[in-house]
Amino acid sequence: MGELTLPRLGYGAANIGNLYRALTDDKAWEILQAAWDAGVRYFDTAPHYGLGLSERRLGQFLATKPRDQYVISTKVGRLLELNPGGGGELDLAHDFAVPATLKRVWDFTAAGIRQSVEDSLERTGLDRFDVLYLHDPERNNLQDGLDQAIPAMAGLRDAGLVRAVGVGSMDTDALLASVNTGALDLLMVAGRYTLAEQPALADVIPACRRHGVGIVNASIFNSGLLATDTPKTDARYEYGAVPIDVLERVKAIAETCREYGVSLPTAALQYTLRDDAVLSVVVGGSKPEHVRQNAARLHEHVPDELWVTLAGRGLIPA
Repeated sequence: MGELTLPRLGYGAANIGNLYRALTDDKAWEILQAAWDAGVRYFDTAPHYGLGLSERRLGQFLATKPRDQYVISTKVGRLLELNPGGGGELDLAHDFAVPATLKRVWDFTAAGIRQSVEDSLERTGLDRFDVLYLHDPERNNLQDGLDQAIPAMAGLRDAGLVRAVGVGSMDTDALLASVNTGALDLLMVAGRYTLAEQPALADVIPACRRHGVGIVNASIFNSGLLATDTPKTDARYEYGAVPIDVLERVKAIAETCREYGVSLPTAALQYTLRDDAVLSVVVGGSKPEHVRQNAARLHEHVPDELWVTLAGRGLIPA
């Protein structure tokens, strides 16, 4: 990974791709400016986010900032192609409120990976990316991702076109298989290592340590469940409804946090940063105040006794 150092907090730019609801260009800019003003210097995007809208908006914003002052990552694996007749519909099947004028086409070939990078550079208007992640390989063909896409990405890194490569996924089997290729620098673990649940601790995190792979932890609020002090039945979890057993555990975690005067989102944000394998956490936000709150939570005091009590009550691993 060379000289690349990831900031502890990053902004995940799915929201400015109109995730769940439409944002104006001005509002998207306000969100990004709030992140910048709060000290955020790592930004993560993807072609998938709003069919390129996130990349375009982020690129326009970062064009006003010194290139050596921020880190940007995007993703590969899905090319965007014209979708004739789709302009009258919204991309709501993928949760983005954007016209479906384009469609996603999986492509894990070396040519497809390179094309994806070139397309993303054109959309952002930037001259380079720092990090590339293969996006959700298990949703297409994991074996092709391991055999074709990851070697192609490693080739781009070795040629000096990007500084680090990784895989981003919510699937622990896919994450583990990807780490075990021995070709990655980073792993974006989405929702599998959070205050609510930690399935990545069994095999994925130990494999990262063995291979010297750094972890970028995403979806640390489990799509919203951990984002408020009072988790509710209708909270969004993994882009859907929250299971009762998970909700009850999170309510117990929230109550324990209250005993120590710590907000649940603050505990959720800081929990995995205690692990030296985790280099950065990436958090989204659809309003400027959300971004400012998350940046402030990074610096709030959380007593060690909270973690001891949570472990003692069986709410997190000892």
